[in-house]
Amino acid sequence: MFRSTANTSTCDKGPMTAPALEGVLFDFNGVLVDDEHLHFEGFNAVLAPLGIALSMREYEDVYLGFDDRGVFETALRAHQRAADGDTVRALIDAKAKVYAARAATELKVFDNAAALLREAAARAPVVIVSGALRAEIEGALAVMGARDCVRAIVAAEDVSACKPDPEGYVAGLALLRAWAGRVEPARCVVIEDSTAGVQAARAAGLTVLAVAHSYGREALVAAGAHAVFEALRDVHGATLEALAAR
Repeated sequence: MFRSTANTSTCDKGPMTAPALEGVLFDFNGVLVDDEHLHFEGFNAVLAPLGIALSMREYEDVYLGFDDRGVFETALRAHQRAADGDTVRALIDAKAKVYAARAATELKVFDNAAALLREAAARAPVVIVSGALRAEIEGALAVMGARDCVRAIVAAEDVSACKPDPEGYVAGLALLRAWAGRVEPARCVVIEDSTAGVQAARAAGLTVLAVAHSYGREALVAAGAHAVFEALRDVHGATLEALAAR
């Protein structure tokens, strides 16, 4: 089940300054934290005993935007290996340990990540919708000191299909409606970095702001992003308000 990270928050006290903005949904990997290299290396570490190696080009072209389950199922099938539930779960668990060990000392947070979470939470409820594991997300939020800015997390464990399927964003939108009643999807802004994530958010009817951390501007626009910024440091609370009111 989706679990709220906070019932009350020091980040969302005071009136919302823009009624047009009804919710903000953040992706995690590639948006708030710069950790794709840790995931790439983690996947290869646990796939190596099976004789499977992913190149960076292949990872970027095929796997970026998938959750762990999607990566392992796709990689196993591409190499004619069984992708049964037990095998995939064992690989996910092994990779989670590799990631946690590396992230403890190597996790990088993008400039403006914590500040933008606070700015967004002061204007509207914030939900994280990600293919990352819940423990990874909560750990990074604690590092940023912004855990209480996030109303809830929709993590890999909460959905049956990864992006570009819209399931995660549909679930996030349902959470917003549970708190606020009627919510207009177009007035909820998603912040994404991958083409799969942009497609998932658009399929859920949401407004999408993309940051070009992982893909170029043209690819993100082609995927359906309503606005593209070079980096998260260029995005502010007023940016979200203006996009929701467009």
